[in-house]
Amino acid sequence: MYKNTLKSIIANNMAEIPKYKVTPRNIRFEEEGNYVFVGIRRAGKSYLLFQRMQELLSRGIKPHEMLYINFEDERISGMVSDDLDLLLETHIEMYGVKPIFFLDEIQNVNGWEKFARRLADTKYRVYITGSNAKMLSAEIQSTLGGRFIPIDVYPYSFKEYLNASNTDFSENTLFSTQGKAGVLRKFNDYFNYGGLPETLLFSSKRDYLNSIYQKIYLGDIAARHSVSNIAALRVLFKKLAESVNQPVSYNRIANIVSSVGIKISVNSVINYIEYAKDAWLINPIQNIAGKLTEKETKPKYYFTDNGILNLFLLDGTTSLFENMVAVNLVKTFGRNNMVFFYNKGIEVDFYLPETATAIQACYNLDSTNATAEREINSLLKASTFLECKKLLIITSDLEKTISSGGKKIDVLPLWKWLLEGA
Repeated sequence: MYKNTLKSIIANNMAEIPKYKVTPRNIRFEEEGNYVFVGIRRAGKSYLLFQRMQELLSRGIKPHEMLYINFEDERISGMVSDDLDLLLETHIEMYGVKPIFFLDEIQNVNGWEKFARRLADTKYRVYITGSNAKMLSAEIQSTLGGRFIPIDVYPYSFKEYLNASNTDFSENTLFSTQGKAGVLRKFNDYFNYGGLPETLLFSSKRDYLNSIYQKIYLGDIAARHSVSNIAALRVLFKKLAESVNQPVSYNRIANIVSSVGIKISVNSVINYIEYAKDAWLINPIQNIAGKLTEKETKPKYYFTDNGILNLFLLDGTTSLFENMVAVNLVKTFGRNNMVFFYNKGIEVDFYLPETATAIQACYNLDSTNATAEREINSLLKASTFLECKKLLIITSDLEKTISSGGKKIDVLPLWKWLLEGA
């Protein structure tokens, strides 16, 4: 690794720090903390690095006191862990100061965690991003020794999406017909194309989303894990998308994929799904009423971004609707078994033990049809054996309160629920 190349990269990146335009996201940093940002590709992890760098600039830190490196830069594509010390050596040689490290997509360098641990041990401040959830595996966490604070980064929330698109959603604006219509137009885009920040920049959003999906599918999953059966992987993700609001077992997935003439074993299905979770493509939600084996082997799978899910669907409004509810809940309460569904005699789409909330996602709650009666009765029955401080139905456009059997059920449109928070 030639120092002149590193010097050029470091100097050019330093010059870009003050120029980079970001939409601030609601993340507060501890001044002495070291952070690892993880999440799906293009969710805005690099934005958070630049947001933090610009916060530090506003407090008097100079650009040359920060060292930013993107490990997807093709000029350093061959970097190995032994080369990482060159970064510090080169920066000190250039500027003579102890830098704050901003290391973007560092998972591309095998053995990076030992370097990061050593930086933390020697009192450097470090901010790291990566697209692979295995960055936070037990083994790596053990190496990092609790010296880094992990932050999960998701695509924009609806509030962040509106802020990034300079759309006013204040209370007074929502009272006006024109203002509310503007917010709903943005919601329609957000609903169909998701919240990956750069979708706001492209008129051909679907093409952009397809390019991101291909990078996740072929790069973060197939290439990284040396998957040879690419056809099975492709069909598997398509079938997961088509089943997004239904519990599905490993055996069923293997049978479905095999039925189109592409043989795949159950073990391969398990591996491929783990790879997709590691790449943050999908998020499983378990049945709180299921036995242990059923919890682990027959969850529902939701896609981290509606825009990517929509690539697979022809008429997927109801699937996109439930997926958006699910991802917002996972974003709020965490990936690690904090959000459940209930399926035992009755079905409740989501249950949150932390807040004792039961939720139905029902796109069209027409009081004259059987669907409305089923959704309401399921919530009422669930509240007799689950702790339920709040019962909620999320719909496309209806807002009201239902009183039945001495219980209250709030009904809210999805866009408004997203603005109010989970």
